[in-house]
Amino acid sequence: MRASDVLSRWNSQSLARQFLTMGGIVSVCAMVAIGAFLSGRIEEVVTSNAAATTALYVDSVIAPILPDMQRNEVLDDTTTRALDETLGQGALGKRLLLFRLWRADGTVLYADDPSVTGTRRALDEALQTAFSGQMMARFETSDANDRPVLKIYNPVLQPWSGEVVAVSEFHEVADDFQQSLWRARLHTWLAVAAFTLAFFVLLSVIVLRGSRTIEQQRHALSQRVDDLSELLAQNEMLRGRVQRASQRATAFNESYLRRIGADLHDGPAQLVAYASLRLDSTALRSAATPEATREREVDAIKQSLDEAMREIRTICGGLVLPQIEAAGLSDLLQQSVAAHRQRTGSEVDLTLSGPPERISPAIKICIYRFVQETLNNAFRHGGGRGQRVAQRMEDGQLVIEVADSGPGFEPGSIRPTSLGLAGLRERIESLGGTFEIATSAKGTIARMTASIEETR
Repeated sequence: MRASDVLSRWNSQSLARQFLTMGGIVSVCAMVAIGAFLSGRIEEVVTSNAAATTALYVDSVIAPILPDMQRNEVLDDTTTRALDETLGQGALGKRLLLFRLWRADGTVLYADDPSVTGTRRALDEALQTAFSGQMMARFETSDANDRPVLKIYNPVLQPWSGEVVAVSEFHEVADDFQQSLWRARLHTWLAVAAFTLAFFVLLSVIVLRGSRTIEQQRHALSQRVDDLSELLAQNEMLRGRVQRASQRATAFNESYLRRIGADLHDGPAQLVAYASLRLDSTALRSAATPEATREREVDAIKQSLDEAMREIRTICGGLVLPQIEAAGLSDLLQQSVAAHRQRTGSEVDLTLSGPPERISPAIKICIYRFVQETLNNAFRHGGGRGQRVAQRMEDGQLVIEVADSGPGFEPGSIRPTSLGLAGLRERIESLGGTFEIATSAKGTIARMTASIEETR
């Protein structure tokens, strides 16, 4: 496995798992290092204390027996026998494995083995340290007889001068000492392990809580990013819809202008042209034309011009909205319904349910055009039967419905170039609302919704 793969898998782990892994390894290494250090130090201290105790006891026993070592460089027979008797009896005799008394030149002044007495050897490091005035102690877990041994090198001082005149070397059976040392080591390792475990557990609890908090925040942040991504997608979709609506609105405006031009051309313009032709007729220009004939011609021209004026006013009435800036929603709906009743002579039922107090002018115009267009369609295609307008609130949305009890129509028969329903849909959706229409043999229902937030 490549190092990059290992690093990738490691980075994919949670912070808590990474800490538990690395923290566990570091804690074990720290426990081993600290335990080994403390165990070694405790062994040195225990060995030194035990050796000092034994050396003090031995020194108190043999010091009174020794002669003045500054004057006598050898031991006489009396001193030797006294040492033999002292070292071979009592508790000291049972524990002592070896005893030698060294002179500074390396001569063995006394030894429990007579064959070694009087020999000279080079001083090792322990003896040199002892002749410098410092006691030395060594613990060996086994000797030639597989027994634990505590080796002690103790300087012998002249009582009145404090000068080191000899060094006593003695080896002690250390069964009890070994057990005490094992217990001290065991207690040390247990204490270090307990402290390390408690420290690791406390840190783990803190890290786990922090990791849990981080994971929760990461999840919340990820959720917010997802929400923002969704909102961005919705905004992009709405922006596309607005752009398409703007493009279609421009096309519809052009078509609407062409329709107005066609209405003016086919209606008032034709009537005015007819009146103009009648004005140029010979019946009015000839002096021989009877007065009655002239009056009929003038009446015909006046009727043509009056009709043209009525059509122009009708067209203008469809372009210019009533004063709706200061009108509330209920007043607006009542005006729209009243205008339709006056224009068509048909009945329209109006139902209001908790209309909002304030809506924007753009929504007001949209609602007025929606009611006007749908009521005109209901009168034109449904014969004006069962016409009704209803307003209500649903989940914070403003809902306007216009319905009739006519025969309905086939939605697929509506041409794409139709300005009525298509224009309404574009107008409503450009303001963030929705437009729906349902038709059957029992009638037609047109519904628009607008958000209250959008209307303020």
